[in-house]
Amino acid sequence: MRECAYKAGLLPSLNSQQLEFTTEPEAAALHCLSVIKEHNLQPNDSFLVADCGGGTVDLTLRKLLPENKLSEITERVGDLCGSTFVDKEFLHWLGRKVGFQALAKLKTDNYGQMQYLVQRFFCTRIKFKFSGEKKDYRTLKLNLQQFCPSLPQYVVDEIKEQMEEAGWILKVDYETVKGMFDPVIDRIINLIDDQLKNSSEKNCSAMFLVGGFSESPYLLRKVKETFEHQVPIIAVPAVPIAAIVRGAITYGLNVDNDIVPDRVLKWTYGIEVSGDKPNKRTKDGMYHYFHELAKRGSNVKVNQKFSGDFYPVRSNQDIITFNVYYTSKYEAKYCSDPEMRLLGVIRVKTYDTHLGLNRPIEFSLAFGKVEIKATTKNKSTGEIYNETTLELALFIVM
Repeated sequence: MRECAYKAGLLPSLNSQQLEFTTEPEAAALHCLSVIKEHNLQPNDSFLVADCGGGTVDLTLRKLLPENKLSEITERVGDLCGSTFVDKEFLHWLGRKVGFQALAKLKTDNYGQMQYLVQRFFCTRIKFKFSGEKKDYRTLKLNLQQFCPSLPQYVVDEIKEQMEEAGWILKVDYETVKGMFDPVIDRIINLIDDQLKNSSEKNCSAMFLVGGFSESPYLLRKVKETFEHQVPIIAVPAVPIAAIVRGAITYGLNVDNDIVPDRVLKWTYGIEVSGDKPNKRTKDGMYHYFHELAKRGSNVKVNQKFSGDFYPVRSNQDIITFNVYYTSKYEAKYCSDPEMRLLGVIRVKTYDTHLGLNRPIEFSLAFGKVEIKATTKNKSTGEIYNETTLELALFIVM
């Protein structure tokens, strides 16, 4: 992402300090700083932020520090259980009524009509208003000829006869709508429950729901019913749909103040090193294994460095390659393991081959605000061979 910005002419140099990154969960948490006073949160209080969007729900558990700074307590977690999955439940219900083949044909040939049905009927008239209170819900009639006039031509056999007899009208009652919401909301509830259980903090002082789905009255009600005895404050800040953008602005305006002084690693990081082990030897007579530098779940300060000393494998070796890997595993042995992913390759040119194998090179990873800096240094002379910025995920750009 940094390279793209540089190539687009937005930066004077590749490593310019004019570009900063933050993650979406972090931006959501920063937005919630705007409401901590009204809820009387104090330094060392912890709070959970659930960013409930259209596709995903992302959770982050934070501790409020003095001077309105935020510490991260647990790993950020997420799942595919946003509001669009309620839309999918609606379409699944419709497919059972008119036939899944007919619905698939409508999607292929008249996608705009299907979206009109979802947005103008289901979202506007049902999803945005549904509170879960049976007394507040009035059964609605869905006129398929009105909202998707192309659909009837795809319906066949007995289903077509039944729909013609009903005038192409379907009744959408309370239990039907509740059944569309519950599978999705249950996944969100489980996600929150797991995050609270994994916290090292005994008490969570507050929970804030942000994102478009957080405006669902039913979602808020279910979360409160489930966690009100565990979390004393459960609220939705103003304009929750804009939480990410507003939080990113907060980050940008406070970027020099280290408003987020630490983060919890979501991955285990290390490099590939070589050794001698007969049953793992490669064509070059060596075997390659994973040398851990930083473990998943560790709380790291901004620019905290994790390093090790490494040596050439051949006395005349003048090009030394560091393959940087990451994995979701807490423990790992080999870079060939299925969970391993290559993060970057750093090559170092050396000119001291006359020293043979006794040429220690310090390799370090420093975890900045979001980016990772890999550095190689000659331990004997102190010379910095290479400094490379590595990126791992998609971020909000400031």
